[in-house]
Amino acid sequence: MSPAPLSPWSAARLAEAAAEIVEAGELPHIVQAGHPVLRTQAIPFDGQLDAALLAALVEVMRRTMHAAPGVGLAAPQIGLPLRLAVLEDAWAADEGIARTRERLPLPFFAVLNPAYVALGADDASFYEGCLSVRGYTAVVRRPARVEARWTAPDGSPRRAEFSGWQARIVQHETDHLAGTLYLDRAELRSLSSNEEYAARWAEPLPKAAARDLGF
Repeated sequence: MSPAPLSPWSAARLAEAAAEIVEAGELPHIVQAGHPVLRTQAIPFDGQLDAALLAALVEVMRRTMHAAPGVGLAAPQIGLPLRLAVLEDAWAADEGIARTRERLPLPFFAVLNPAYVALGADDASFYEGCLSVRGYTAVVRRPARVEARWTAPDGSPRRAEFSGWQARIVQHETDHLAGTLYLDRAELRSLSSNEEYAARWAEPLPKAAARDLGF
């Protein structure tokens, strides 16, 4: 897979667009697959937004993520090609599914210029969706544990290890900033509408789907 091109936006254009999103008075639209912003490498954050604008943008992204609802949102998903994402998983999940998927609550945080590396050779395959691929879900194999590094909105460098579903969220949102959608990593024969998934494959592990769909 060829690397996505770097977005050509200038610092001034980024700041102007961010201000428009913050000042709009309503939550931004989440762009869908096919929009070019989802297929470009987002621009590294380097002070293009001042502290007040950055904080306001993070808050708008948090509210947009909650309203969707979702567990993560990257700036390109609201049309802004900036290496910024917000993450939070506070949704109650079925106990058996949560245990199998190692899904623990993930407190809210925002990341600038994130990167991750796999820790160990273990991986896990589960159905995964995306707010920018509305109505569909597919199985994605991802490293089970990762180390992530990023800059917090206050400018401090951060590092943490994540496992289970938290690691999946971190990888999914970081991938967005490189112009990568989960479909690029998916078992495409597993692709299901949300309705078919709910009716047939909503189990802790995708074993039945793998058998019947042939992946």
